[in-house]
Amino acid sequence: MKNKIRIVDTTLRDGSHAVKHEFTLEDVSKIASALDRAGVYAIEVSHGDGLAGSSIQYGWAKYSDEERLSEAQKVVKNSSITVLLLPGIGTREELKIAIKCGAKVARIATHVTEADISEQHINMAKEMGLEVMTFLMLAHMEGPSKVLEQAKLMESYGADVVYVVDSAGAMVPEDVRARVGLLKEKLKVEVGFHGHNNLGLAIGNTIAAVQEGAAVVDGTLAGLGAGAGNAQTEVLAAVLDKMGYETGVDLYKIMDAAEDIVRPRMLRPQIIDKSSLIMGYAGVYSSFLLHTYRAAEKFDVDPRDVLIVLGRRRVVGGQEDMIIDVAHELSGKKKR
Repeated sequence: MKNKIRIVDTTLRDGSHAVKHEFTLEDVSKIASALDRAGVYAIEVSHGDGLAGSSIQYGWAKYSDEERLSEAQKVVKNSSITVLLLPGIGTREELKIAIKCGAKVARIATHVTEADISEQHINMAKEMGLEVMTFLMLAHMEGPSKVLEQAKLMESYGADVVYVVDSAGAMVPEDVRARVGLLKEKLKVEVGFHGHNNLGLAIGNTIAAVQEGAAVVDGTLAGLGAGAGNAQTEVLAAVLDKMGYETGVDLYKIMDAAEDIVRPRMLRPQIIDKSSLIMGYAGVYSSFLLHTYRAAEKFDVDPRDVLIVLGRRRVVGGQEDMIIDVAHELSGKKKR
């Protein structure tokens, strides 16, 4: 048996994007309970854009972070509950609430060039006794050396794990290997990987990361997530088991959770359609997909054109207002 790989399931966070942030408390209870029984290392419960993400900018959630976390706390017995926090959105107060509701892990996420804004949040999460995993989002936008530079900052601030995050599903395995391999070689802390499936490579990229030394990887049940979704947790567990890695995940139970609980909850099939494919091709943040659909419909433009322009402008998470701007601009050009 090869090294143990920890799987973090983020259905109740990344999957929130795909259901317009409308998970019910019953959804939370059923999904968290099934994941706990299946044996994943951690279960992420947050708004799609992290703690305090519920807003007009990112999308209103049906229930508060506290309500969803409290519901998960009732049913999770063995896995760790984790939350995502983006500096500038989530604060110390949200972390305190998360801990009260059973969170054991905090995942602090920044853009790949902005690790320096995570120091305060990493420090306060460590002071509160949490395991801290950090995210370098949209990691395809910078080369391996820049990713390493930023990862070292997060390590110096006290991170326990530093993730390479393919937020746009824009990487191919060679990109993943170059970044994860360098971090594994140069960092003292563990390396993680979070992939999206816009180019159909989420599982392949995650396996490439594991082969380069990533010890913690993410998935979602049935791939439910932003854009074309994430690496499917059930498929990832099966592939890693077949390759001889230990995950601690019960394959039958994780398959049942995806098939019987999550698939019936999906608003649409989690497929690589033309818009999500363009997201990966153009390198656009996966959570922009539904926002882009709505803007394109409003202004009667092709969502692919919107995404191509957003990619050229290197728009990042937090700039969702640019989607409306671009769609409006394209509409004006179309009328002329």
